[in-house]
Amino acid sequence: MNTSLILSNILNPPVLFFFIGMTAVFLKSDLEIPQPLPKLFSLYLLFAIGFKGGHEIHESGINLEIALILISAILMAAIVPIYSFFILKIKLDAYNASAIAAAYGSISAVTFVTASSFLEQQVPPIPFGGHMVAALALMESPAIIIGIILVRTFSDKSKGDNTFSWGEVLREAFLNGYVFLLLGSLFVGLVTSQQGWDRLKPFTGEMFYGVLTFFLLDMGLVAARRIGDLRKSGSFLIGFSVFMPIFNAVVGIAIASILNTSKGDALLFSILCASASYIAVPAAMRMTVPEANPSLYIGMALALTFPFNIIIGIPLYMSIINHVWG
Repeated sequence: MNTSLILSNILNPPVLFFFIGMTAVFLKSDLEIPQPLPKLFSLYLLFAIGFKGGHEIHESGINLEIALILISAILMAAIVPIYSFFILKIKLDAYNASAIAAAYGSISAVTFVTASSFLEQQVPPIPFGGHMVAALALMESPAIIIGIILVRTFSDKSKGDNTFSWGEVLREAFLNGYVFLLLGSLFVGLVTSQQGWDRLKPFTGEMFYGVLTFFLLDMGLVAARRIGDLRKSGSFLIGFSVFMPIFNAVVGIAIASILNTSKGDALLFSILCASASYIAVPAAMRMTVPEANPSLYIGMALALTFPFNIIIGIPLYMSIINHVWG
């Protein structure tokens, strides 16, 4: 792997502030981001990437290649939880296996944003399509649905349990606030085209990396605190948290190669396949699978897979893509 890719990623200011957040916890500093702000940062990032994605889709249009990428994204979000579940079932019960599998079938928007930043800061910048934001939005819900089907099929619960509500599950999967804002921003960016982009560019463009930096600082604080939750998980789950993203990324790169996408789109598609949700899926799993241990599926996604992807994964996947694409 090209070490310059690792250095360019680590020396990216948002990633450095992620390290500062983790270091603050390890050194027992009282550094803290006031609680309402991290949620605001999350909403802003989703709004900004959705709006920009909608604008870029309007500029480029929809063709067969884009349609195939979007279909592939949905299929990956549905397939990854299935084989992840059966791997996890080697050591875990159906409740925890399904919750973790759903998290790894879904996506991390912040990892996607960090990868986008990585592409834009290369010399020269590596272009990517706005339709990848649509892929991001489409991959959130299928994993939740598959996770629920798995726990209903393989758990000890009575299959005739009338307390279970598919309506609530579907509502959480498709109307989750983060997903809804992302889709709404995508729509607004699409219909307002260049006029809307010109009006909001100072807000969605110039402010973006500053907000991302503060958000990753907070993520560093949270991730460091979550590491303690994994002490009892053992080497099996720790290994899964690292090697499953690599495997999923390689599958994503293979699909992108078959579809002959650009390098930028290939990296974003692979990072979508490799990342794990620590926002939308945990919210859904807490409601539908209360038997699962949140410290496992949140801790694995946030304390291990997230930092692995933004520090090592992004340059690793880019190096593989550069080799495959020649």
